[in-house]
Parts: sequence; structure tokens; C-alpha cells
Amino acid sequence: MRQIRQVRWRRTNGGGRGAAGLPVTALLALSLGAGGVAVAQAQPAVASEVHPGPVAPPARRTEPVTPASAHLRITEGQVGEVGPGGTILYPSVTSCLTVTVRLQNGGKVGAHASLFQVPGEYRSDQILAAVKQRTGARGVRAVEVRGAVGAWAPSYFTRAIESYAEGEQVPVPTGPDPKGLARAVADGLGEPRGKVTVEDLPDGDQTVD
Repeated sequence: MRQIRQVRWRRTNGGGRGAAGLPVTALLALSLGAGGVAVAQAQPAVASEVHPGPVAPPARRTEPVTPASAHLRITEGQVGEVGPGGTILYPSVTSCLTVTVRLQNGGKVGAHASLFQVPGEYRSDQILAAVKQRTGARGVRAVEVRGAVGAWAPSYFTRAIESYAEGEQVPVPTGPDPKGLARAVADGLGEPRGKVTVEDLPDGDQTVD
């Protein structure tokens, strides 16, 4: 079994770039080439614990945005909502994935899933539960997953990188797994797999109308 080196993750406002400005995927690739897996750690808002499965989202969240038409900016680790005719902006999607749930009434619930936790915001293994709670019993027309597909193992949606203890092996993706991500998102939201699409769109802002 390969030994895991703990390294300190230092976040920047670039949304997913680590030391020396390298993208997360580059840091992982460099570490693998050295014969080990680097575990990047954010400074979470609460102490990290080992969780065998999904954890309940924190209680403190902003109220949904539900006017007939609105423009909403959702940053890393956040979940939000716009009504019919509204637009969601996901800024600086580099190592992240976005999850947009299109409701039958024309509204949208969006999530900006961060590979490493932003202090005070949702962790990767919390964010789908938060989206499901916000969606409630309303009908879902489609679910769109977009972003750095190659940087994500599907298991990050059920166990975040921060939840691994020192010495535990952290899964590292060897390549894009869109089918696995679609299954993980569908299971996390309780929606049929056929409603979920996955597209690789890293390194930039995303606007969803």
C-alpha cells in the first residue's frame, strides 16, 4: 500500500489553485509521479472527523432566492436557488464541479461543489444533501453536472478528502469518470440516472440561464 504524505493546502481566491499557482490536478499528478498520494487539506470551519458516509449539512444557510427573475452568484461550497427566468453564475470553476437542478416549474437550484472545503461552507460530501433539501418534493426536469470532471472521484460526494485520517488512502482519479459522477449525483439527489448529464468544463466562469 502506498504511503500518504500530508501536505498543507493553501487556498487562493483563484478558486482551486494550490502552491505556486498550480492547479489541483497538477499537484495530484506531481505527487503520483513521486510514488505517493498527496492529501491536500483545507482549514475547515469545524474539526475534521472520519465519516464513513454522507454527513448532514450545517444548519446555518442563506434563504433561497425565489423571485420570478433573478441573477444569483454561487461561490465554492454554496447552494442557492433562482425562480423561473433567473440566471445562476458560478465563478472561477477550476477544480470544482457545479450541479444545477432544473425544476419542472422553470426554477433552478444550484450548487458549487468544491474539491477542498471552503471554511464555513459545505464540504463535498454534504452538498448534495443540501441540494436535495432545498429541492424538496418539487418535480425535477434535469440535473446538469459541469466542471473539472477529471479531478473528481465519484466517492468525493460521499466521503470528502478532509474526512480521511492520517495514513488512510485517499482515492485519486486516474482519469475522467462521467458515468460514475452521474451515478453518484443521481443517488445523492434521489433522482433517476437518466436525468443527470455530465460535461467537462474546467477553468472558467459558468453561466446557467
